[in-house]
Amino acid sequence: MNRILACLTLLFAVCATTGAKVKYPGPKVFAYRYYLCDKQGSSYSLDRPTHFLSHQSVERRRRQGLKVDSTDLPVPESVIKRFRVKGAKVLGTSRWNNTILVSSADTALLNRLSQQTCVKEARMVFASPDSIDELSNRPYANYRDHYNRWDSLRGDPLGMARVQMEMVGGDLLYEKNLRGNGMTIAILDGGFLNANRLSCFSHTDIEGTRDFIAIHKLRKHYAEEDFFSGIDHGTRVFSALAAESEEVMVGTAPDAKFWLLKCEDPETEMPIEEDYWAMAVEFADSVGVDVVNSSLGYNTYDAPFRSYELNDLDGKTALISRTASMMARKGIVLCNSAGNSGMGTWKKITVPADAFDILTIGAIDQKGRNAAFSSVGPTQDGRVKPDIVAMGNGTALISGRGMLVHDMGTSFSTPIVTGLVACLWQGLRHKTALEIIDMVRHSASHYSTPNNIYGYGIPNFWEAYSDEKRKDKNE
Repeated sequence: MNRILACLTLLFAVCATTGAKVKYPGPKVFAYRYYLCDKQGSSYSLDRPTHFLSHQSVERRRRQGLKVDSTDLPVPESVIKRFRVKGAKVLGTSRWNNTILVSSADTALLNRLSQQTCVKEARMVFASPDSIDELSNRPYANYRDHYNRWDSLRGDPLGMARVQMEMVGGDLLYEKNLRGNGMTIAILDGGFLNANRLSCFSHTDIEGTRDFIAIHKLRKHYAEEDFFSGIDHGTRVFSALAAESEEVMVGTAPDAKFWLLKCEDPETEMPIEEDYWAMAVEFADSVGVDVVNSSLGYNTYDAPFRSYELNDLDGKTALISRTASMMARKGIVLCNSAGNSGMGTWKKITVPADAFDILTIGAIDQKGRNAAFSSVGPTQDGRVKPDIVAMGNGTALISGRGMLVHDMGTSFSTPIVTGLVACLWQGLRHKTALEIIDMVRHSASHYSTPNNIYGYGIPNFWEAYSDEKRKDKNE
């Protein structure tokens, strides 16, 4: 299994297979991504952006001096109608990439659709397999509403999160009441088991949820599942950001607002997940999100699809990386995990960790030593990756069962950074996404001597905040 969604522990404990094969639970179906020529015929205008973007999204751009452009315009409905034919299902579109995603059991039909004059290029991105590995995990609702007495640090409001917060200067932001208030964070992941029930999230402001794994909506059992069932990887990520159980575990931005977005398919690994990811990011943009946490990455796909090669890590080849590279210029900071391939044959970061103008996060342990599994850089065009590192080996988290756990993976170093980016930006609201990214890099321990393991090093969010405040005072 090559997906970087799961940390090392989850690869064996949560997403482990039984070794048995089971029939794929649905009909044989294919999906094509169609790249469109233009957006002629759109009923929307750049002069009226609130017709297709929320007020919060438009205001975020205005505050940073960013203009709405043609990539923000929705795919014209007149074009989408051409793909709504008998035997085909439109699964979604990407505004930024000007693409449309369509599924059908009939590949001849999908090929005929590619011959339309509005289509520049077509690619198959999904083909349902005959069978899949049977996952050992099953959706469950059981959880605990209390912690063991040894899970708490008496008298310490940060509890077991103290070390991972102090390492990056987050404890001092916390003391200044910079806890993400007024900021909105989106989490892109594969499952948020019990996140609506756990006591550590009882005061968390969940703005909403959305599921982008559209192809599975053809499967009967999927429609019957609850959003908050399945795997708990996203729950653990969420806890690093939003949990608030005093003396046990506190996330890095507990006062922020959150969107929980599913875009990872735990049963297959195919290029369509890049489309899901792009749609999730564009949705996050449209509702006014400030910071996105993505503990996801791809390099190897199931047959018959081509897997990525090292020379593809240029920030431009993969659709998911091109999408990620646009985010800062929409006014959004993306924090993406570097990946957990450091001990394997691949070793390098995965897409979209190779994107431009994002923060790619690697993992270290509580003593600041490199975690051997953490993927390394640089990109193929020579840019420093990862950008920074944070504690991803022994990270304190809350599982979907409501238990305090210590887990490993760049999946969990990433939300530590994501939350503190939101807190830093809360205190420096006049800064742009690009400026915040640059400040975080400059605050890091190896900024003057970056390398392909630590990147620019361990960031110090308190120093980044304090230095900027001093500059503002002296101006």
